[in-house]
Amino acid sequence: MNRSALNQHQAHLAALQQAYAWHLEAAGIDALWIYSGSPRPHYGDDQMGAFRAYGHFVHWVPMPALSHSWLLIRPGQPPLLQIHAPDDFWHLPTQRPDAAWCDAFDIRLSNEQTPPACSATRRAVIGDLDAAQAADMSAVLNPPALLTALDLGRLRKSAHELTCLTDANRQALAGHSAAHQVFEAGGGELDIHLAYLAASRQRESALPYDSIVGINRHAGVLHYQHYDVHTPHERHSLLVDAGHRKGGYCADISRTWAGRDAPDIFPSLLASMQSLQRRLVAACAPGVEFVALHQRMHHELAEVLVEHGVVRCSAETAVAQGITRAFCPHGLGHSLGIQVHDVGGRLDDDGQALPPPAADTALRLTRKLVPNMVITIEPGCYMIPMLLEPMRHGPLAAQIDWRLVEELTPCGGIRIEDNIVITQQGQRDLTAIAQHEV
Repeated sequence: MNRSALNQHQAHLAALQQAYAWHLEAAGIDALWIYSGSPRPHYGDDQMGAFRAYGHFVHWVPMPALSHSWLLIRPGQPPLLQIHAPDDFWHLPTQRPDAAWCDAFDIRLSNEQTPPACSATRRAVIGDLDAAQAADMSAVLNPPALLTALDLGRLRKSAHELTCLTDANRQALAGHSAAHQVFEAGGGELDIHLAYLAASRQRESALPYDSIVGINRHAGVLHYQHYDVHTPHERHSLLVDAGHRKGGYCADISRTWAGRDAPDIFPSLLASMQSLQRRLVAACAPGVEFVALHQRMHHELAEVLVEHGVVRCSAETAVAQGITRAFCPHGLGHSLGIQVHDVGGRLDDDGQALPPPAADTALRLTRKLVPNMVITIEPGCYMIPMLLEPMRHGPLAAQIDWRLVEELTPCGGIRIEDNIVITQQGQRDLTAIAQHEV
């Protein structure tokens, strides 16, 4: 770690110490345990499912695979990190991390899964535990007001966190470049997925989320969950939604490419969607209401669809009649950080809930943008028969050119997604910055 990065990480931990001291005092708590969590076996099996440590644990400790471990926070004292490191010949035992950030902690290795002892009387614990475990610890379990305050604290990223997110973007983009090359060379979905892993230098279990690699119609399945082992004869399109994790922080990037067999309209539609995405990125700034930006996305998507002749009515009518929501049923973006869909995105600055509009229940970010937030901007345009077919047989049928819909359907869809940090004056596109460094 270079000196600048080390200073950033030290400042990040010092700020956490100060913030937690304030929040614990406000909550009347003298000591707080944070549990990293534990993997769980598949039902009726002895194999464990995928594991990711609790986000508030990773906010302090950049070890997202660390299970059965504890962090004890007491204002005025160094945080105590108890790492579960049992004697084991089946697995490589966990070692004490050898990194500069460790100097901020009292680190102990333990064979036990039980929390470290604490003599404080007013105690709380947060994490994936049940009431009985908390009662055994004489601690309040997951106090709602405290959790809300901690969630809001993760909304604004430190310089250290922004560096981790930029590095994660850089690694993810190397994977996206390799994925495109394999597609151009004639590879199938599994080939593309494996190339992504190799180029981004990560194993599958380390991914921040399961990569979406959709060729042709599969690009129109929003969370397409398979990797076809067969190479399709026709190559209309490729959509890759895949990320990387650095120091516990997640990149979340989507790219779409036209294939050699795409109809002429598809590259033009793709170019328009790329331009639309850049305009929405440029509109991000402190004070912008994200719900309004999401609504702007629908209006601009309507204009793109009208421009290409897919929709015959006016853009205003297409939005008002819900036509654009059949072409893009997901939200414009979400908060990003330790979790891909990070906490705090549906809270105002006072911790009050901000539910999404009734017409956009999938929208994960509903608040006003503030400096040092990191968000995704990911407009989409899809040909999803399940959503479009009801309009073919209803009163809106004449407003859509079904011949063009059928021409575009083999391409599946388009999604362009970058990771954006809100600055004091506007925004910086972390994905674009990282792209120049790949």
